[in-house]
Amino acid sequence: MRDVIARTLAWVLALLVPRKPGRHSAEFLAAQTPEPEPAPVSPWTRPWTGPSSQEVRAVFRSERTRELPDLQRERLWAAEFAALGVDYDYPTLPLGSLVTRERVAA
Repeated sequence: MRDVIARTLAWVLALLVPRKPGRHSAEFLAAQTPEPEPAPVSPWTRPWTGPSSQEVRAVFRSERTRELPDLQRERLWAAEFAALGVDYDYPTLPLGSLVTRERVAA
């Protein structure tokens, strides 16, 4: 008898007090709206902020860098690009090959 009373009471309370649908119910999932994906931004819509091609050519074709050894030339190019406000992260010289590893006696 208690089970019937409890079920009836739960049914009456469910009618009187509406509750939210559960997380895995179809009603809850239908109410969830996915956030719209932001429109892709084309890089051509904003002005060019880097150095011009003439400035870059002037750095690479400088007369004073032609006589320098490769490592010093790379460092000078990096310094000149830093003065232009650009990170020079494309070294033409494999700097990793300049480091020699010596065996350490254990």
